[in-house]
Amino acid sequence: MRSHPLSTGNFTDAVWRKGSRSGAGGQDNCVEVAFAGPVAGVRDSKNPRAGVLAFPVSAWQRFVRS
Repeated sequence: MRSHPLSTGNFTDAVWRKGSRSGAGGQDNCVEVAFAGPVAGVRDSKNPRAGVLAFPVSAWQRFVRS
């Protein structure tokens, strides 16, 4: 398997979104996603300053479709 360096993207001005079913039933266990060019960022909505996991947008799209 080859590895490729992935830019973490610049999420400073990104628009973060949560799923429409987030928080259903009194639960607040959800993540947020934002896009910065070719990178999708995922973070914990309860602790957004904890960091961002970065994935190629193509990998994020495959994940969502599966």
